[in-house]
Amino acid sequence: MSRKTVRKRSTKSSYQKSDRSILIFLIIMALSGAIMIYDASVYQANQTFGDQFHFLKLQLLWLLLGSIPAFLFYIVDYRKILKLSLPALVITILFLVLVLVFGEEINGSKRWFQIGGLPPIQPAEFAKIVSIMYLSSWLAKKDYHYTKFEDSLKKGFVKNLIGFLSILGAIALLVLLEPDLGTTMIICVTAFGMFFVSGQDKAHTVGSIGVLFLLLPLGVLAAVLEPYRLSRVQTFLTLILTGEVTDPRGSGYQMQQILIGIGSGGFWGKGFGQSRQRFGYLVENTAFTDSIFAVVLEELGLWGGAILVFSWIFFLWRGFKIAMNAIDKEGQLLATGITIWLTCQAFFNMAANVGLIPLTGIPLPFLTYGGSSTIVTMMAFGLLLNVSRFKKNG
Repeated sequence: MSRKTVRKRSTKSSYQKSDRSILIFLIIMALSGAIMIYDASVYQANQTFGDQFHFLKLQLLWLLLGSIPAFLFYIVDYRKILKLSLPALVITILFLVLVLVFGEEINGSKRWFQIGGLPPIQPAEFAKIVSIMYLSSWLAKKDYHYTKFEDSLKKGFVKNLIGFLSILGAIALLVLLEPDLGTTMIICVTAFGMFFVSGQDKAHTVGSIGVLFLLLPLGVLAAVLEPYRLSRVQTFLTLILTGEVTDPRGSGYQMQQILIGIGSGGFWGKGFGQSRQRFGYLVENTAFTDSIFAVVLEELGLWGGAILVFSWIFFLWRGFKIAMNAIDKEGQLLATGITIWLTCQAFFNMAANVGLIPLTGIPLPFLTYGGSSTIVTMMAFGLLLNVSRFKKNG
């Protein structure tokens, strides 16, 4: 999507029907995701709860709960919703601090906490959509036009960059401290994409690219500082360079089991419900969470995986089209941020499951079981459909 498509707000607009293709995509993904989660979780559900439908019931509950805020985000003018983005950001940052203090530690990470008898909440998931909402509103007000490149760079880009990095840094640092590098990466990539398209002059373009080259080494450093992350990177590099998985009974076990499942699936797959890797071979509950794409490839084969990949490419196209046709800059940035976020998250998950990047804990939207991630994804689709409802007059 060209950054020159970012226009100033038009006060004249009218309602139109929302993008039906995105709505159909949402319905298909939600239903097929629930089916795959049931299929991939049968063994674990029986072993732990004695009920093969346990995780399916919960996933359907998350979809139902997520549909409530999604519907509200759809029917209320998104410009009114964005006016609440600052208090939402403050509350989200507060929750990110609280989870570090009171959160339940699982496998060395503090990412969830409970309030009373409510289901566990993962604040980092809500930080994704709240940061997009706030940046959409904040960046939309940062139009600047200077005749000289030097003035544009000093008075426009640098001033905006400091504010942008302050907002992003506060959120990213708190999420990284959990620690959750995968979510931190998604938030940073999404925010940078929004920042890049928010400006229109040469200084913004050159400066944004410069910032990207500065941030990349920081991402690499964060990936190798923790021993378990470094181990994943080493396993990935060995796989890429030699085609073999190091320490298949230790640090490389998960990658080894994923590749076994994918290889046995071949082109056509073993058939729905025929995965062997879901029977406790994949680490812990990852068969229906982080590694569910491997189960998809094992059962439905290369053709099934290709359909899923092209489905997200279709979403990317439709999402950017909604952004380009939005009536104002807020809408364009909001649609752009949601599209970048969900698409990157989907492709990072799928890429990790086929060995193209190191393994991460990034969920695959709709197919990965989870409460907070499912609810937040539903909210994002509500906002995206909301932006598509408005049509510029003239």
